[in-house]
Amino acid sequence: MKRLMILLLALPLASHAVQVCDLDGEHVNPANGHTTAGKTGLMRCRDGDSRVLQREQELKDGKFVGIVRFYKNGVLERDYSVNERGNREGLSREYAATPGAKNPLLHEETMRNSRTVGLTRSWYASGTLRRTAFHGDDGHEQAMAEFNEGGQLAELRCGPTALLAPAADDAAWCGHRGGTATVSLYGSKGDLKGRRVYERGEMRKRESLWDSGRPREVVESDAKGGIERQFAADGTKRRELQWQWLGGNEGSKRRITTLEQEFHDSGTLVRERRWAVGERGGQLASEKRWYLNGQPRDASEYRNEGGRALRHDTQFHDNGQPAFEGMWVLEGRYDRQASGVHRSFDDAGRLRLERHHDDRGRVTRERELDEAGKVTRDDALFEDGSRKAFSR
Repeated sequence: MKRLMILLLALPLASHAVQVCDLDGEHVNPANGHTTAGKTGLMRCRDGDSRVLQREQELKDGKFVGIVRFYKNGVLERDYSVNERGNREGLSREYAATPGAKNPLLHEETMRNSRTVGLTRSWYASGTLRRTAFHGDDGHEQAMAEFNEGGQLAELRCGPTALLAPAADDAAWCGHRGGTATVSLYGSKGDLKGRRVYERGEMRKRESLWDSGRPREVVESDAKGGIERQFAADGTKRRELQWQWLGGNEGSKRRITTLEQEFHDSGTLVRERRWAVGERGGQLASEKRWYLNGQPRDASEYRNEGGRALRHDTQFHDNGQPAFEGMWVLEGRYDRQASGVHRSFDDAGRLRLERHHDDRGRVTRERELDEAGKVTRDDALFEDGSRKAFSR
C-alpha cells in the first residue's frame, strides 16, 4: 500500500505539456470538431508550457484541407498539403530544422493522393545533392542517381528514357543520346568503387572494384544473355556464370543459367556445370570436377531416354586414368538406381571389376579381373544374396 501511494503521488510530476491551438486568436481543439466547424484559416498549435510553435494546419470550411507544417523547437521541419480525403497532395518537403537564419532543405517530392510521382530530390545539409529519383504514375521508382557529399556519382539506375533532368544528366550517363556511355561510381570518401556501361538505358556492363582498383566483379549483358565473373583481391578469377534470356518480351523474359564455373584460389578450375536450354527453361546437362593438379576428378552427363532421366558417371584417379564408370536412373530429386554395367579401374586404367544390373537395379553378375586382364572371378548373383559361377 505504501508503494502504491508513492506511485500515485508521483503521477502529476510525470505529466506532459499539451499543445494549445488557436485560429485567428480564437482557441480551437483539433480533436473536437465543434470548435472548428465552419471555420477557415490557419490553425497554429504551440507547446502548452513554452508556447513554442509546433504545428500549423490549414482549415477550409471546417475541414483540414491545404497546407500542413511541423516545427522542431520552433524551426520548420517539414511541410506538405492534404486533399479532402486527408491524403498528401502536391509538394512535400523536409528540412534540417536547425536554428538560425539558414534551414537547409533535405528532401523534396511531389505527392498525388499520398503516392510519390515525378522527380524527387534529397540533399546533404551542406546543400549538395544526395539523391534524385523519378517515380511513375503508379508510384514505382523508374530511375535514380545517388551522390557522395563531394558531388561524385555513387549509384545509378537508368530508365527507358531520360527522366532525371534537371537534377541529373541521365540522358548522357545512360546512353540515351546514342551509342554507349561509361560512368564511374565513387565511395563516400571519393575512392573509385566501380564503373557502368549503359546503352539506351540498358546496363551492358557492371564492374565493381577492390580497394586496390582491381576488378572484384564484372557483369556483361546484351539482348541475348550475359556473363558474370568474380575475382579475388589478387586478381584471380574465382567464379564465372553465363546465362541467356528466354522469352520474347520484357514481361515474360527469364534469365536461364547455361554455365557455372568455380576456381580455386590458385586459379585452377575445380568445378563446372552446364545446362541445356529448352522451351521450359534450363535442364542440367553435365557436371565436372577437377583435382588441383589439373586432372579430371569426376564427370556426369544427363539425358532423357525412353521417358527416364539418366545420369552417366565417370570418376578418375588423380593421374587422369578412369576409376569408375556407370549409368544411373534418377528417381525424384535425390534417389537413384543403378543401370547396366558398372566398371571400376585401377590407377593404370585397367579394368578390374564389372557389375551387371537388372531393370530393378539389382546386381545380377559380378566379374573381377587381374592386372593382365584375365578374369579371376565371374559370378551370378541372386536375390537371396547367394552366388555361383556364371555359366554361359
